[in-house]
Amino acid sequence: MERAPVPERDDRRPLSRATVLKAALGVVDADGLEALSMRRLGRALGRDPMAAYRHTPGRKELLSGVAELVLDEQEVFPDDTPWRVQLRRMAHELRRVCLRHPNAVLLLVTEPLAAPLGRRQAGTLRPLERTLKVLCRAGFPPPDALHAYRAFYGFLYGHILNELQELVVDPEENEALLRLGLHRLPLGDFPCVRDLACELLGYDGEKEFDRGITILLAGIEQQLADVQ
Repeated sequence: MERAPVPERDDRRPLSRATVLKAALGVVDADGLEALSMRRLGRALGRDPMAAYRHTPGRKELLSGVAELVLDEQEVFPDDTPWRVQLRRMAHELRRVCLRHPNAVLLLVTEPLAAPLGRRQAGTLRPLERTLKVLCRAGFPPPDALHAYRAFYGFLYGHILNELQELVVDPEENEALLRLGLHRLPLGDFPCVRDLACELLGYDGEKEFDRGITILLAGIEQQLADVQ
């Protein structure tokens, strides 16, 4: 993967939290989460690493800010959009930003576990707030809206993580490698996997994602009917 360019040192350029987080996300996009350190960030900014500490006290806060920055890239839709349409659009927006920043996806999934709700970056809580508002406006009692939210995002992140595993560096080799792997699977132990060889080879992440959302929204809609 191509490394992020290191700008020339220019101590006259003003730094801000936004500038620091943008540089941090650039490091993550180029080299992965493991590469992000205050020293590496300092090189990306062309500054002494201590300069970044004025805007992000440490790596933990830096990672939270990166997660917030990625989630803030999602388009926000008007409140009067029908709830099923709005949730579907929100889902595709999340997938879009995750595929744009694949190295940050694990951070988005695990960051909520790092701190209690009230201590998280506001940007990481906005998807929760927006989804709850959509569901409550649709008529869900708040506890049921929370259950639906958990099922919704559980599916979204699970699918996105699975889709990223399907991506290959060299598409020309994918079919041969997959066929070789399936050939070695014992027929008696993996009949379903072997029978789905064509579907596995023709995997379309966006279509699979949308099919899953359709199934999930149908279940959520039935829950709404049950409480009304």
